[in-house]
Amino acid sequence: MDYYKEIEGKRVHDHRFGKNTMSTLARCIWVPCPVIIGAGPSGLAVAACLKERGIPSLILEKANCIASLWKLKTYDRLRLHLPKQFCELPFMPFPANFPTYPTKTQFVAYLESYKNSFGLDPVFNKTVVSAEFDDQCGFWRIRTLGLKQEETEYVSQWLIVATGENADEVVPRIDGMDDFGGPILHTSSYKSGLLFRGKDVLVVGCGNSGMEVSLDLCNSNARPSLVVRDSVHVLPQEMLGKSTFGLSMWLLKWFPVRLVDRFLLLVSRFMLGDTEKFGLHRPEFGPLELKNRSGKTPVLDVGTLAKIKSGNIKVCLGIKRITHRAVEFVDGKKENFDAIILATGYKSNVPQWLK
Repeated sequence: MDYYKEIEGKRVHDHRFGKNTMSTLARCIWVPCPVIIGAGPSGLAVAACLKERGIPSLILEKANCIASLWKLKTYDRLRLHLPKQFCELPFMPFPANFPTYPTKTQFVAYLESYKNSFGLDPVFNKTVVSAEFDDQCGFWRIRTLGLKQEETEYVSQWLIVATGENADEVVPRIDGMDDFGGPILHTSSYKSGLLFRGKDVLVVGCGNSGMEVSLDLCNSNARPSLVVRDSVHVLPQEMLGKSTFGLSMWLLKWFPVRLVDRFLLLVSRFMLGDTEKFGLHRPEFGPLELKNRSGKTPVLDVGTLAKIKSGNIKVCLGIKRITHRAVEFVDGKKENFDAIILATGYKSNVPQWLK
């Protein structure tokens, strides 16, 4: 940290900090370059872009590694849902021998290589508890806590937030959860369906994670049921020999969103059939328009729909309440389960600390 000016246990008489300012923290560090919060793909990419222009940066990361969501909170079978050319970071493509949809292990290895290639050195185990712009001195004050709850304040003219949309798990409170008596876990703690072999498992949530976890459970000889409370767009991962995402981006260069949506739904119905028959009702708006309006991403099918059609994955309506080792649904049906997996997604934590 020799590059940064540390101010510890003393008054600061400086026009940049305001008159006679006293830091009550254990350490106060002046950072003469941008502070980037988050060492995931976006944080690493921003730091690399700055470095290419001769601008250093300081990356703060709450976990003990880069790409903590990918390393610590994803299941074993995960692959990129989009082709690798749409997911590569600036100045460094994926290795040519990587498949079109790299595995979790390959993607993490790519990010490690990216970090090393650009000489990025994040400061780990620093949880940001507040970031506030000080009008008096004209700088950002970024307060952090370390592993032993030690406080450090970083002061910088520039703040870049790169914590993503998936920082904290969304864990809904469902009536009777405490009475279930079996494991209830979020997908961030799910690794493999092998742990649930021979068991009846309820997956709550029908996004990409819920669909893929259900498929993983099915392939591991568990008996999954999938709660589909809301409408959902299910699209094939590829259509007409191209990735659905890539084809959509190309079509949007020439046609309006609603016309592209009509095309996607027409081809999807031809390839996948009528999903309504299996309890997967499509939203009022098309997949791209819905994404623009609400941020809700369509599901790219990687084989789950075939298991639903064959009856190996049961589709259930919303949950009314949970009882001991059983779940009662809004349609009045009640079924027994050994475990519940919450594929209920993530949310940004930025509103909690960015003032």
